[in-house]
Amino acid sequence: MRIITNILYLTVSPKTAIPKGRRRLAAVIQAAGDIIRISDAERALGIGRSDAAKLLSRWSAQAWMRRVGPGAYAAVDLDTLTSERVLDDPWVLVPALFQPAYIGGRTAAQHWELTDQIFRDIVVMSARTVRVKNQHHHGALFTLKHVQHRRIFGTKTVWRGKTPIAISDVHRTIIDMLDDPSLGSGIQHSADCLATYFERENRDDDKLISYAGRLGNGAVFKRLGIVAERRPDTSALVEDCLARLTQGNSKLDPTIPCPRLISRWRLLVPESWARSASV
Repeated sequence: MRIITNILYLTVSPKTAIPKGRRRLAAVIQAAGDIIRISDAERALGIGRSDAAKLLSRWSAQAWMRRVGPGAYAAVDLDTLTSERVLDDPWVLVPALFQPAYIGGRTAAQHWELTDQIFRDIVVMSARTVRVKNQHHHGALFTLKHVQHRRIFGTKTVWRGKTPIAISDVHRTIIDMLDDPSLGSGIQHSADCLATYFERENRDDDKLISYAGRLGNGAVFKRLGIVAERRPDTSALVEDCLARLTQGNSKLDPTIPCPRLISRWRLLVPESWARSASV
């Protein structure tokens, strides 16, 4: 951002008498990256936590930065002083706003190239209590789903600038979309992503089974099995899913009408799926 570039330049220009406050601001920004926390100011300036918190609050009041989460701030570009948007990459907000959390669902599917579709929102799985599913922060739309802390597994870390961000790995991405098809924009798109997954070199059917077992939702095995059954190279995976069928009937996608029962999978499906499956 230009404001950062200008401030950092002024700190090293021998001909510029930059005020002490600007030098301190530049030092904190340089040490922190996109998201600035109280601990960053402590470390960069060698001051106590209380003083660091007051300093960041004062800079926020002066419009040099904006608060993006509890104890978290973002430096403001000169072009955005009158705009709600602060960050070029809203992913860096996820740890500040929702941690413990990871990016998942259709957002992760796009990241791992399981789909060519582009989505407006950022799907976040958070162990925090989710009171509002769809949230706008600094020009970005986040779609939230609560996940128990013990079920946060199968993630990788990606770096955006200096900010580490957790994202579901490609296998967990598939399992999450089968656990809740709305995370993948519906069962058809989730199934399309699974078909792409099956063509990948890092496909790992055993890991799919392992992750589904750890998640603990029997419907995942039913949805995985009925989609996998459409392929000729998934017989072992299909048998593993059949061996783990739970009692009772589940819906292929809880958000759409599913009037037909596929008894083999104990799964209620739309008419279009019933025509291509064994009842």
